[in-house]
Amino acid sequence: MKASRKLYAKIFSVMAAVVVIFTCFALVAGAEEAVTEAVSAPVTATGILRGLFSGTNIALLGAALAVVLPGMGSAKGVGIVGEASSGLLSEDPSQFGKALALQALPMTQGVYGLVAAFLIVFRLGVFNKNFDANALTFAQGGYFFMAALPIAIVGYYSAIRQARVSASGISLLAKRPDQLGKAITSAALVETYAIFALLVTLLVVFNCPFV
Repeated sequence: MKASRKLYAKIFSVMAAVVVIFTCFALVAGAEEAVTEAVSAPVTATGILRGLFSGTNIALLGAALAVVLPGMGSAKGVGIVGEASSGLLSEDPSQFGKALALQALPMTQGVYGLVAAFLIVFRLGVFNKNFDANALTFAQGGYFFMAALPIAIVGYYSAIRQARVSASGISLLAKRPDQLGKAITSAALVETYAIFALLVTLLVVFNCPFV
């Protein structure tokens, strides 16, 4: 119970940190625009907030979360399995290849998040020469933000859970070195839900009606 609370606290902390970082970058990026507009009209607090939380910025925040959360989950997961592998390899270095296969499994969630983020960025046309940062409304940006949440949240959570199953698989290898297939299968079942989350994100982004 305490572990679950700590996990949820970390998720919310990460999301809060991303929002703060995003706001700082948005302030810097919007400074020039604010100065330009000040020549013709006074800058108000409402105008600044609209510039910071424009539809495009909200969409990019979703893409950032799709990379950051699964990436953090994968990094933590690989570390968990790596710690378990060290004990096995200290006794039997010949098991390195099998241990490496289990350690690599939690990496995939980070890759899924990266794929989703790249897709969102390309759909927004960020790399086009004629990119318009004000093309999306707040609601349209929220569409991409919500599309990124499935892989962002499920990717983070499933990477850590998969790592724990993989770490148990390391213990299995220590006693039964010939049971690598069963250890991988057990860990791969956890990843199924990350794949489902990625599919939902991709379907929503691909079927975007306004970009």
